[in-house]
Amino acid sequence: MIEPTVHVVDDDSSFLLALSRFLRASGFRVETYASAQAFLDQSRGEEPGCVIADLHMPEIDGLGLQSALAATQRPMPVLFLSGQADTASTVRAMRGGAEDFLEKTAERSVLLDAVRRALARDQQAREEWRQRRALRELFDAISPREREVLGHVLRGRLNKQIAGDLGIHERTVKVHRKSIMTKLNVRSVAALARLSQEAGVAMPEEATFP
Repeated sequence: MIEPTVHVVDDDSSFLLALSRFLRASGFRVETYASAQAFLDQSRGEEPGCVIADLHMPEIDGLGLQSALAATQRPMPVLFLSGQADTASTVRAMRGGAEDFLEKTAERSVLLDAVRRALARDQQAREEWRQRRALRELFDAISPREREVLGHVLRGRLNKQIAGDLGIHERTVKVHRKSIMTKLNVRSVAALARLSQEAGVAMPEEATFP
């Protein structure tokens, strides 16, 4: 299992050094960056972790970094530290999903608690993502024709209706439905609908389950 990393981004070199030493002494794996661009330029793949960012930085500030991370496939939680916080920035950061917004003079115990929460949230988000990916892989095993049948099934259509819509024999529809249920390891249409939702497979609004 990959150890999570706390990424600290701050253009104040003395503060960056002091905070990184404190976090390492507290048992965290730490990487430091003198600018938001330096952080964004590094490729981290699926590495778990969180980001501690200064609010006010040249070129790309903390809020800009937060926005850039939000546009990625699996953004890390962001914790803001600032020596010059203002209400508008705080509100924007929290609305953007920031884990917390602390002053640089905050007690170290408060900071550590915030870092632990951010790492826990990242771990939970990654686990949920892995589960969704596993479900999508199950759905990827379904053939194109089975996907067509699935769409009709999720609308609550009967086998006879599906056969008429697709221009195939009702017996063929039954074969496809059985194959879908077997591949997805479900026994009811309701269970199939729940699994589809969990996998992010769109389900028609008018779906009903007889």
